[in-house]
Amino acid sequence: MKLRTTAAAAVAAFALVLTLPASALGAVGYFHYKYVDGYGQEQHVTLHDPHSGKCVNLHAVGDDDEQPGYGPHNDTDSAVVVYAGANCEGPEWKLRAHGSPARDDLLVRSVRFAVNPG
Repeated sequence: MKLRTTAAAAVAAFALVLTLPASALGAVGYFHYKYVDGYGQEQHVTLHDPHSGKCVNLHAVGDDDEQPGYGPHNDTDSAVVVYAGANCEGPEWKLRAHGSPARDDLLVRSVRFAVNPG
């Protein structure tokens, strides 16, 4: 009897996970930023449906020893806080959901997307 109860609970938990809306797990949309690579070329990076609630050090700029990224554009359904330092430290700015691109003088190394209620 205990095995059947345990199995039923496991199946119910699995079904619940499958029915969670995607927005509860991450932002939906795109987050863009730019940076200058080691050859002096401007590069554009896009995060697609980024995770919410965790600090993300951005590719190629997420270390305080590297040149920061700039000109972030939040085209997701979640607000995001961008940080001038790695590990979501230092000066911060909040960008609203589906906002306009920020100016190129807004520097960024890490971000944290707001968790949207399901």
